Amino acid sequence: MISLLIIANETDQARNLSSEITRRGYACSVTLKDENTLERVMKQAPNLVLMDVDGLSVGSGFRDLCQRIRQERHIPVIVLIPREILDSLSLSTDIDDFVVKPWEATEVTARIKRILARKESIDSEDIIECGDLVVDLAKCQISLGDKLIMLTFREYQLLKFLASNQGKVFARETLLDKVWGWDYYGGDRTVDVHIRRLRSKIEDRNHSFIETVRNIGYRFKENT
Repeated sequence: MISLLIIANETDQARNLSSEITRRGYACSVTLKDENTLERVMKQAPNLVLMDVDGLSVGSGFRDLCQRIRQERHIPVIVLIPREILDSLSLSTDIDDFVVKPWEATEVTARIKRILARKESIDSEDIIECGDLVVDLAKCQISLGDKLIMLTFREYQLLKFLASNQGKVFARETLLDKVWGWDYYGGDRTVDVHIRRLRSKIEDRNHSFIETVRNIGYRFKENT
């Protein structure tokens, strides 16, 4: 059964949401946001994390936790956030989706299904090899030569999509649709930021994989 984890400062409302989600066929539990949250996430290894954000939790600690969850487990994250602090949700924060509170269980469940379906589709292959670069989808691992490369969940999704379509040019808007989803809250600059981060991690003077196509977007070089 697919397991979900809700991280929250205030657990009563989170437990109500957990009950609603469980009634819809998922195994859902709640954990308090504290200094041991990441350790509990690593131990439980859920398929998806829901993070209940309020005025107390938005900030660098929130961003760091999202990043660590991706680096360690490549787990997608949905943020539940009040409308009044929506502007505080930095576009550089690597989340997968958000729901404005007060939440509706039907909407939350629909977003969960969409993200899990996309992740399953992206991870449907086994191995992609591009010279020294190897994408092991079964293990969610990226390696360059003998070196293991640590990527965030979104960087991993973007690399997987591009590497699976070598030689094809994709506009930024298309990449947003295919990797982030058509209803992503943000502009196409997000693609540029993630491409830049990807290049810094997988490219050097001996390796070049992603090409910029002027005035259009990006493509992954064909494996030769």
